[in-house]
Amino acid sequence: MIRCPPFPSEPRVRPSRLHAIASRFLLPALIVASLLAGLGLRQPSPPDEPRFVLAARQMVETGQWLLPHRGSELYAEKPPTFMWIQAATYRLLGDWEIAFLLPSLLAALLTLWLVWDLARRLWNRRVARYAVLGLFVCIQFGLMAKRAQIDMVLVGMTTLSLWALLRHLLLGPDWKLLALGAFAAGVGTVTKGVGFLPLLALLPWAAWRWRHPDTRGAGRGWGWWLVLPLFVAGTLVWLAPLGIALLRQSDPALQSYAQELLFKQTGTRYANAWHHHQPFWYYLEVIAAQWLPGSLLLPWLLPAWWRRLRRGDPRYVVLLGWALLVLLFFSASPGKREVYILPMLPALAVAAAPLLPGLLRRTGVRRALLAYVLVLAAVALMAGVGALHGDGWAQRYALKRAIDLAVVPRIGGWLLGFALAAGLLAALLRQRRAGLAVVSTTALLWMMYGLGAMPALDPYSSSSQVMERTRRHIGADAELGMIGWREQNLLQTRPQATDFGFKRPLDAQWRLAAHWVAADPARRWLFVLDDAMSACVDPARVVDIGSANRNHWRLLPGTALDTACVAAGQGHLPAAVAAPNDD
Repeated sequence: MIRCPPFPSEPRVRPSRLHAIASRFLLPALIVASLLAGLGLRQPSPPDEPRFVLAARQMVETGQWLLPHRGSELYAEKPPTFMWIQAATYRLLGDWEIAFLLPSLLAALLTLWLVWDLARRLWNRRVARYAVLGLFVCIQFGLMAKRAQIDMVLVGMTTLSLWALLRHLLLGPDWKLLALGAFAAGVGTVTKGVGFLPLLALLPWAAWRWRHPDTRGAGRGWGWWLVLPLFVAGTLVWLAPLGIALLRQSDPALQSYAQELLFKQTGTRYANAWHHHQPFWYYLEVIAAQWLPGSLLLPWLLPAWWRRLRRGDPRYVVLLGWALLVLLFFSASPGKREVYILPMLPALAVAAAPLLPGLLRRTGVRRALLAYVLVLAAVALMAGVGALHGDGWAQRYALKRAIDLAVVPRIGGWLLGFALAAGLLAALLRQRRAGLAVVSTTALLWMMYGLGAMPALDPYSSSSQVMERTRRHIGADAELGMIGWREQNLLQTRPQATDFGFKRPLDAQWRLAAHWVAADPARRWLFVLDDAMSACVDPARVVDIGSANRNHWRLLPGTALDTACVAAGQGHLPAAVAAPNDD
């Protein structure tokens, strides 16, 4: 195999026997167990999970897989790839509570393996283990691995593409891997529009080759002509069936769907975002807070990276150059969300891994990491004690979210247990093994989150409690319609309730609802957002059914609605009620 340069090796630090055993066997098992913890113990929670599962469930139930739906309307904010994966997982397993989370979990495990393999090939196995541990301990990675959002699957696809491209560029040439990288970037693009980002790695590599023209490696070759066609082939996983449908059908709704998704939700969303406006430096705040504890090491990593960049090491040039381009790309858009820069994190973990053995010998680094563990333990201790003893903050939060106060001590017990375990780890491992303390504490954090906190909050965050109360009130033979609804409410209805549009103006929803109710007013009920209530309803017959996710809901029998009043437009309704924005 031809390599670009004879790569310089990093200084080797001989590990202790305990550290070697833990890093080879115990820590990988602990990582997998902590990411698995809680699988199947909760239901989809807002803001994003319910809408994806709702669309996936409708695919399975209707057999209409090409175009995702949110209730009765087409869902045009995201391509259907992620929902296809969830629907296919359900068809395989037959259990939504596992199927909706499994794609993110598998994508996280795939990402960890790709990081390990890339670091192993660029350096050695020991560096590869540090790369995996460095990625795992960053808070945002673990959080997204345990959430059913597109972003973790996107990270899996972008990391696969980057893994293949870097093996070709730095360890090649290997034209099959170049083809795989281009194809994976295309599939990533129709999963979420920024899936093309791994191809930006060609720019820092080209700059390095320009400065080192005599270096042998992935240079000239006919295989470069594969990049664009195979990228396009990856996008055709979805664009081809969509194009065929557009050619065969003249439905205006389908045309509008394609136009919104291909133009408004891509180019317009990037260049002229209509929500999530943040300043240019916003992602520096995200890195500082959500990439803890990795961000604590930046004062040591940045100078070390700079020295290696000045030496012209192509591994650092490509990895860090690509990460910088991704950061600048997202920073240039006025619309920003913290998850957008997550694809950078695996590459930075690989770039940091060779330096970690040396950094962990520094007293300042060890103190910073141990302080992180102690602060986590202290915060959890204060929150847990407050929840167990009826602290005002905990009760106010529970009341604001319509959470049963009896649940608060249960969550407090989990927090207290985590705090005591993290404190014990810090006391046993102390400053000498601060890195091991961080990894173990992170694993405990995600076990507490998956096995304790999220299952306890699930009836309230998923709206299942409100919808169960609704089912009991109307009876098994009644039919339910929904106005001003949220995705989690519709998802929790079985069989699925009748809706009258999600983005449709409220007055139009009420007119459709009135027509639906008039067909059988004795059996039909309406589930209505409090802020969307019509003046054409008899207030004496409205049932206060409860709150969920900071929304208050009302239930009314069909006989309580004056359909003539609605038809005459006398309800004095707002045009719309704000709905949660898509990421």
